[in-house]
Amino acid sequence: MVLGSRRAHGRTWLKVRLPTRPNGGSGWIPRDRVQLRRSPRYLVIDRSRRILKVYGRGGRRIARFRVVVGAPGTPTPIGLFALYDRVRQADRRGFIGPWAVPLTAHSNQLRRYDGGPGLVALHGRAGASFLDPLGSARSHGCVRMNNSRIRQIIKIQKGTAVLIRP
Repeated sequence: MVLGSRRAHGRTWLKVRLPTRPNGGSGWIPRDRVQLRRSPRYLVIDRSRRILKVYGRGGRRIARFRVVVGAPGTPTPIGLFALYDRVRQADRRGFIGPWAVPLTAHSNQLRRYDGGPGLVALHGRAGASFLDPLGSARSHGCVRMNNSRIRQIIKIQKGTAVLIRP
């Protein structure tokens, strides 16, 4: 996600959101080293209402659905992030369902989780994760949704803004 631009030393530099700690980190990259695309969409996650909304052109809401957010001890972090990747799961019937979409967000409580760096992701549900109903706050910080919904999210381009509100 591009946050700004600046011209220096005969080059255009872009300030971009980084998937690093602490959350909200940014860095500068040369404009001529990347290919940019505009995303007509953005996502807003309301932790208190446990709702994810997808917006399209002109700020028109195109989807709204209930999600599972982080538990009180491992809350989903708030802030402005971006869709970072799409990861098809080897076992689509595993705990996180068929897809995970990591964000540029990291857990503020868990330095590492399940062998990884504690990235927060949007993902589906399967197996034991069905024990946590949609609309609850029971995850380790990730945002869980029905598998049909995560299949919609994976179609949204990487770098798309994700605002997580308290």
